[in-house]
Order: sequence, then C-alpha cells, then structure tokens
Amino acid sequence: MALPKIAPYPMPTSADLPTNRVDWTVDPTRAALLVHDLQNYFLSAFTPNASPITELLANVARLKDDCDRLGVPVVYSAQPGGQTAEQRGLQQDFWGPGLPDDLHAAAVAAPVAPGPADTVLTKWKYSAFVRTELRRWMRDLQRDQLIIVGVYAHIGVTTTACDAWMQDIQTFVVADAVADFTSDNHRMALSWAAANCAVVTDTESLFAGK
Repeated sequence: MALPKIAPYPMPTSADLPTNRVDWTVDPTRAALLVHDLQNYFLSAFTPNASPITELLANVARLKDDCDRLGVPVVYSAQPGGQTAEQRGLQQDFWGPGLPDDLHAAAVAAPVAPGPADTVLTKWKYSAFVRTELRRWMRDLQRDQLIIVGVYAHIGVTTTACDAWMQDIQTFVVADAVADFTSDNHRMALSWAAANCAVVTDTESLFAGK
C-alpha cells in the first residue's frame, strides 16, 4: 500500500481551468495560504526534475513570496512520521503505515520550506482541519479565505477545500500549484472543486493587480 510511482504529466495551464460557479476574488487582508503536505515523503513519488513537480515547487515558492509581500499569513500541514496504528485509524487500511519515522521524509521540501514567520500544523487526516488548530488559527487572525496549494489534489486538497466550504470559508485552489497521481486525477479534482466548493485559479491570476 505504498504510494504509487507518479509518471510525468503536464501541469495544467490557464486554458485548462474549469468554469467556476462563483466569482470570489482573493483579498490579502482576508486570506491565508495553506501549503498542504509538501513533505519529501509525498514528493518522492514523483519523477524528479520533471512536470508536474518542477512547476509545483516553483509556483508554490512564487506564491509564498507574494504572500510575504502582501502580508498574507502562511500555514503548513505536515503529517508526522512513525504513526501508531491508532493514530493512523482507517488511513492504515487505505495507505498503510504512512510516513516512516525519518526526519528527512517528514520534512517539507527545501525549496518551499517554512520561514520563521510561518506556522506548521501536525496533520492527521485527509482534511487539514481535522484534529488540528487550523480553524482556530484562522479565526485568531481574522481570516475567512483560504488558498490551498500542495499534494495530492484529489485527496487532501479537495477534502480540505470542501471542509473549508462547510465552515463558510471562501477557498481558492491554485491549479498549477497542486499536483496529483495522474493528469486525470488532477483535472478531476479541479473540476470537482470548481463545481462544489472553491474557486479554481492559477498562480499568475491569484494575486493579479494586488
């Protein structure tokens, strides 16, 4: 039940974005950026130095710089290594034991690693809201918009986006700053999010004019 080996596939472009049902726009005074599970363990499934991981890391790094410039707080979700069967719960049945008890595997990839002002939350389930302080952190900062980047688009990214929607948080999934097992999974995740719970946009457009 290890992660699949992910063959290269082209990162979606602006021409590939699904039609959004809502016309929300990002407001830097309301938004927070969630960097979702960009740990070495999860990224090791991708083919190194190939699409989509090259664009993924470059675009997340660019968005982090934009957030620093605009005063948008950044929070990371990161799963712990060496989880017990009780901590894993039903994830054990689907994905096995998860991250090994290894500091490198659990670390966020160096090109997008947290800075001194960023927050890191320990994540346990698909949604970054479950058994974490994410909702309280957002309330404390008076943020009601969430930008999501990271992996994997059709699992944790869409689950977190839907969970945010159920808590009346406007959510933005950045199509070329998330990645997935396959191109089909990636496109399906974007279409589902746009149809049900989020605005799907791209790196170039997210903060355009801000």
